[in-house]
Amino acid sequence: MSALLENSALLWKYLLFWPPLLDGDLVIGGIFSFRTGFKQPDILLYTLFYYPSLNSREFKFAQTMIFAINEINNNPGMLPDVKLGYKIYDNCGTIDILRAALALVSGLKGEVSDGNCTKAETVHAILGHSGSRPTIAFQQVVGRFHIPVISHFATCACLSNRREYPTFFRTIPSDYYQSRALAKMVRQFGWTWIGAVAVDNEYGRNGVAAFVQNAQEFGVCIEYSEAFSSSGPPDNLQRIIEIIKHSTSKVILAFMSHREIKLLAAELYRHNVKGLQWVGSDAWITDHSLTDSEGHSILVGSLGFVVSRAHIQGQFVREYWEDVFNCTLNETGKSQRKPCSGSESLQNTDLEFTDVSELRFTNNVYKSVYAVAHALDSLIKCDVNGKGPFSNWSCADVQHIKPWQVLQYLSTVNFTTEEGERVYFDSNGDSPAKYELVNLQMNNKGAIDGVTVGIYDASLPERHQFIMNNIPVVWGNGLNEVPASVCSESCLPGARKVLQKGRPVCCYDCIPCPAGEISNLTDSIHCLKCPPEYWSNNKRDACIPKVIEFLAYDELLGTLLALFSLMGVFLTMITTIIFYCHKETPLVRANNSELSFLLLFSLTLCFLCSLTFIGRPSEWSCMLRHTAFGITFVLCISCVLGKTIVVLMAFRATLPGSNVMKWFGTTQQRLSVLTFTLIQVLICTLWLTINPPFPFKNMSHYKEKIILECALGSAVGFWAVLGYIGLLAVLCFVLAFLARKLPDNFNEAKFITFSMLIFCAVWITFIPAYVSSPGKFTVAVEIFAILASSYGLLICIFLQKCLIILFRPEQNTKKHMMGKKI
Repeated sequence: MSALLENSALLWKYLLFWPPLLDGDLVIGGIFSFRTGFKQPDILLYTLFYYPSLNSREFKFAQTMIFAINEINNNPGMLPDVKLGYKIYDNCGTIDILRAALALVSGLKGEVSDGNCTKAETVHAILGHSGSRPTIAFQQVVGRFHIPVISHFATCACLSNRREYPTFFRTIPSDYYQSRALAKMVRQFGWTWIGAVAVDNEYGRNGVAAFVQNAQEFGVCIEYSEAFSSSGPPDNLQRIIEIIKHSTSKVILAFMSHREIKLLAAELYRHNVKGLQWVGSDAWITDHSLTDSEGHSILVGSLGFVVSRAHIQGQFVREYWEDVFNCTLNETGKSQRKPCSGSESLQNTDLEFTDVSELRFTNNVYKSVYAVAHALDSLIKCDVNGKGPFSNWSCADVQHIKPWQVLQYLSTVNFTTEEGERVYFDSNGDSPAKYELVNLQMNNKGAIDGVTVGIYDASLPERHQFIMNNIPVVWGNGLNEVPASVCSESCLPGARKVLQKGRPVCCYDCIPCPAGEISNLTDSIHCLKCPPEYWSNNKRDACIPKVIEFLAYDELLGTLLALFSLMGVFLTMITTIIFYCHKETPLVRANNSELSFLLLFSLTLCFLCSLTFIGRPSEWSCMLRHTAFGITFVLCISCVLGKTIVVLMAFRATLPGSNVMKWFGTTQQRLSVLTFTLIQVLICTLWLTINPPFPFKNMSHYKEKIILECALGSAVGFWAVLGYIGLLAVLCFVLAFLARKLPDNFNEAKFITFSMLIFCAVWITFIPAYVSSPGKFTVAVEIFAILASSYGLLICIFLQKCLIILFRPEQNTKKHMMGKKI
């Protein structure tokens, strides 16, 4: 016979005679289910008897209740002169559990006479049951009699409803906190796309509903949510298997008991469905019976929250110890067995019942008993001097304590266990939520162990509630990295999420941010516009300062314009030198040398003023460029106008009896140039005084860059300056046009006409080009107009004269200048 069957026989031998009842002054009831069916053994333990299938965890719960009550009875500091008793029912199935609860409420104890009269002894509190469904069933009945019910394992959040379950308490946190912890854990690992399977009862449905509510808060989506029962039709389970096989999520939340998870795991194993990451509820995640189920390897790597492990000092079954090791612990009593040596160890028995290393839910039973004991102790020690909790500040009659009185004291229980754990109940009868995160790992013996890899404490600040320790986690996919379970891959910075029509919020497309907008977070739902002076980079994940554009010297266009400007200055200076060196020659003297030199000076200023348009605009450069341009060009045109008038007057002076030259001599010429120029100076002065040009960052023309330009300030002032230049140019052109038919000796008018024609053509073309040119090209157009008109005047008026002076000196004579007689 195997060692396992031998130990099982010893255990059932003990169970057949263990005490389910203990008389006492105050009685606590208990309902557990450790006989959960019938199982045929390999050999017959008892004649004509098939022993029930044992749930050793439930048996430990019952034994812990007995142990705690005995410990309290032996403690003189608690409930002095009062003996606690117990009534424990071992029932499975909701109907049988309900009968047990009614028996505890009715208090039927036994016959007291030959008649049918019985003695009633109602319990003062009921411990149990482990399941939420049977607890819900009998709590609705027991609650009508105001008897407190304290569960160590019923976690359904629905039991927190004080209106429906006013007498319910529990020493295990509500599924609300478990569901929230599970949702936070799922989000912590980046699983935003999961499936959910639950047991088809209040526990499963309410647990999944609470999880879904919390999961949505953390951005987790549910691909499917299904439920089945171990007693339901097989087709329902097969349908769920097909859903899992065709789903895209790799993480499954299983909110069910150990019975359902074993059925589900076995069926998936038969269909060769592997590599899933399971997230389990506390009802099965640490159940030792998982190792015995088919396909339990599928569950390796599962994660789930359970109440913290604890140690209950001194808890064991005396009789079971003596039977296992065939020795006696009573050294003084007579026994046919030898005394126990103390070297015996239950570690070698390899039975779940003997495993006291992980008393998680067992400790809840222990706390439940002590909670009732503390409530009774406070009730008995009530201060009768007007400080009682009942009507007229009275205390309870200790000789006739009622369950409803215990209920009132139980609501205010607050004590600390020897392990340092604080025990109290909130207004809903719930205990504080503190869990350990357990990872199912395979040990060397091929069994599944629950290894603590983290904690969750709801009493801590939100940021510090979930903490992982440094113990390696075994994942369901068999790899050393966290499995991925998402509907859509995360959108990297630079893109935003756009929901897919008709699908959950976790299913989306990643759309790149448009130009000028960024997203610097993963899975951003919006693209943020950059500040006005910033623009998005190529990756669209950061705003960078916009490129500031202006016509600079170090770029090709600016360099070319500057070179042409300096070349114009150079040519003008060469022309001036030529004219100065030959100022006494007839050609220079005949062309009004004073106005010629003034014109050359003004042309030099015109070429130089174009340089003020190149470079970074500043306050002074903006005011200088337009005013210098306006004044120098008026000076230039005034000189040309003066030369044109001189030509006309000189021709008139050759006529007999004409003395017109005395009306437009040298003095008049100077005054005319000065007058025309002063008018422009006055216009520029008013412009600079009223609303001068200023540097301006133009961000409307280009979105991706800033055009640094000179704003006109007053548009009227700018167009007044140009208009005045244009007026003088037109006047000069008309006069030169009228003098175009003069004799060849006086062909100066032809060159002036041609130069003014170029000048006017350039500036008429300038206006539409200036208005339509973008950015720095606006400045380039203006510089081009200045240079083109300046070169036109320089070449048309002075080129031929310089050629004659340098290469045809025979034409630079007075005789040649006088020409033929008229």
